[in-house]
Order: sequence, then structure tokens, then C-alpha cells
Amino acid sequence: MRKLFGTDGIRGIAGKELSADLAFRLGNAIAKIIDGVDGSTLLLASDTRISCDMLEYAVASGAAAGGMNVLRCGVMPTPALALITKIHQCTGVMISASHNSFEFNGLKVIRNGYKLPDKDEEEIEDIILSGALKVYTEHKIGRITYYPQARAEYIKYILNRFGKLKMGNSKGTLKIIMDVSNGAAFQISPEIMRTLGADVTVINDEPDGVNINLECGSQHTQRLGEYVIREKADIGIAYDGDADRCILVDDEGKTIDGDKIMCICANYFKEMGILKNNTVVATVMSNLGTEKYLEKIGVRMLRSRVGDRYVLEKMMSTDSILGGEQSGHIIFLDRSTTGDGLISSLTVLEAMEYFDRKLSELIVDISEYPQVLENVRVEDKDFIMQSEELNEFINKIKTELSDRGRVLLRPSGTEPLIRVMLEGTDMGEIKKYCSSILEMVRGLNA
Repeated sequence: MRKLFGTDGIRGIAGKELSADLAFRLGNAIAKIIDGVDGSTLLLASDTRISCDMLEYAVASGAAAGGMNVLRCGVMPTPALALITKIHQCTGVMISASHNSFEFNGLKVIRNGYKLPDKDEEEIEDIILSGALKVYTEHKIGRITYYPQARAEYIKYILNRFGKLKMGNSKGTLKIIMDVSNGAAFQISPEIMRTLGADVTVINDEPDGVNINLECGSQHTQRLGEYVIREKADIGIAYDGDADRCILVDDEGKTIDGDKIMCICANYFKEMGILKNNTVVATVMSNLGTEKYLEKIGVRMLRSRVGDRYVLEKMMSTDSILGGEQSGHIIFLDRSTTGDGLISSLTVLEAMEYFDRKLSELIVDISEYPQVLENVRVEDKDFIMQSEELNEFINKIKTELSDRGRVLLRPSGTEPLIRVMLEGTDMGEIKKYCSSILEMVRGLNA
């Protein structure tokens, strides 16, 4: 069982679980694994957290001590770093805790465009925990260099891929309100949208090291919806801290989650004849309404474990090009190797242009079953999940719900939380069951 890596890299409170020493050892472990491989360069990028500088220099120092050359790309979205590692066929580390608050940070290792598979993370973890360091001297020590070209390479790729997007119609230029969550996309995404011709108003674009994701971004869209209505905008776009998630707000101020984004894009891809195998990969968290809509338009939906890495694995094993999560991680394998909030929003804009319809009109046929999702903070996730008493209680509820709903209990891969999700036809019923489960989990945690 892995002790450091969760579902999205190593994550914890900066300076506590995620120390500069651990970051140094991660960089050094990567250098140890890549020893002797041609082009041994490590790319680093970060979001806007106050702890990113500390961790970036630590990772860079560990890698340089192990003989790797390090290129510092600066503040960039995770998917931008992924693209650059694919272009240069090398390894990168993204320093970000995604949607978490500022006191958390994380280290995500990316190789040739993709997050590492479990076995590679386990190899790095074994090296870190062994305590053995690889330290060179003299001319074998690696160089650490700033690499601003990475930003330009990502921008060039996006503009080449979406350059034909009109960003308007007979009624005028497309009006966008963008919430960049005081995070990694605070400059690059608005710049690209404006270059493509959109009328963009940006909110939450003044990062100060501690306000990333603070009541803004993809997890807090109420203010964005108010802006869209007040400014009579065509669409609101919200990213999370590292901009691999995208949640939208339609022209009526309603929030459009990842499930609905997948439905819109699946319909668009199917009409364009580019939806491979007529298949979409979602997770066990995706709403039953999503499955029913996709079934109606002739698209098969497969479910994976929660986590974009597991969505990607299932996409690759089934030769699919579209998959994602309700939380807004959407993967388009015909245009990216990982979830990319900017690409997700641009693809929806393509769909709006193709169908010549407002965003609110594209979702009118997508139903949504009532769903309750609650998080419980616990001391020991494994103890809770292995409780026979709790599992028997969950199975009893599943039997009572029958085909009217479903229950999902799972540990968070990035936080000390148990996530409880219930879905069904009757909101009152699933709320009652959810309360009972929460009460039992809290009792076991006491």
C-alpha cells in the first residue's frame, strides 16, 4: 500500500506532511530513476500558493544534485506542463494542490504528457522512503534554468488547435465571464480567449499566495452566475487552482457540471463523426441522468473509479477519446493527454458554434437525478471503510433503494475525508439515508 502518493500525487499541508526535505527527495528519486536516459531534463511548474517557491526550489535542488538539468516554467496550469513534457518527451513535476485551500500543496509527477501509473509512483516512493540519496559533485551536478518558452509553447498549441473558433455570431462577439480562482490560469487563459476574439471579463485574478480557491473558482460558482446574469454574458467559465477542472455557468446563470459538459461534447463529437466507439468514460460518481441521456443519443457510458487517472486508464483500454468526472476533469484524448479546463471550455464553445445554440439550450434534454454528496472528516479512512457494521448498514440501504437509487461510500484520495454519495428518484428519501450513514461514520470516528 502506498504511503506518500494518493490519487493525484503527493499532497498535504505545506511545511508539515509536505516538507522541503520530502520535495528534495522526490526530485532526487526522479533523477535516480532517469539516470543514464538521454535528455534527462526535469520541467517544473506551479500554481500561485505561497509554498510553491519553497517546494519548487527543493525539488529542483534534489534533481540537480542527482545530475538532472531542471527547467523552471513558472506559474502554469497542470495541463500546460503536461503538454510541454509531451512535446519534449521528458518528465515534469507540477507543484499544486488543485482545488484545495492554500495551506495544502502537492507534487504531481508527469512523464511524456501523462501522470505516472501506480507502479512508477511506487518505485519513486520506495526510493524516497529508503533514505538513499544520489548526490553528484563537480561537473556532474545539474543546472537549474528559468524556461519562459514553455508558456509560449502551450499558447501556440491552443491557438493552432482552436484558431478557427469564431467567438461570436450574428448577435455579436461572444461575451465571457471567467473565474480563474486566483490560480495557475489567472493570466494565460484570459489571454488566449481574448486572442481568439472573445469579450472577456475576468474575476478572481489577483493571486496573493493565500487566496487561491478561496470562495471562488470551479467549486464556488454562485458569484460567477450573478456576474453572467448582470452582464448578460453568453457563458461563465470557472477553473480550479491548477486549471485542470472546468465548471460552466450558462446564459441563465445555472451551473453546468462535468457530467453535463461530457453530454454536450459527446453529442457534438457524435454529430461530427469523431466519437470513437460511441463511448464515454465517466466515474461511479456521475449522475444516472448522464447515463440515460447518453443512452438516448446512442452513446455507451462506462464507469471507472474516481480520479482522472483512472478515467484515463479506462479510456485508453477501451480506445475512447472522451471521458471525465462530475467535478469538471474532462479528458479529450484527440486534443490533450490530461484534463485541461481551457480545452474543455473551448470545446463547449465549439459545440455552441456548431449547433448555433445557447448553452442553456444545449442542456435542456439532460435530466439530473437528485443527488446528495457529503464529506466527513475522519482520523483513519481505512478503519472506517473496513467496518463490517458500516458495510452491512450500507448494503441494507442499497437493498431498500433497489433500482430507485444507488449508494457510494469512498475515501478521498487527497484529504482525510470519507465521501458519502446517494442518488435516487426521491430527494427526501436519499437525504434520510444519507443522514443515517453520516451519523454512523461519525460514531465510528469518535
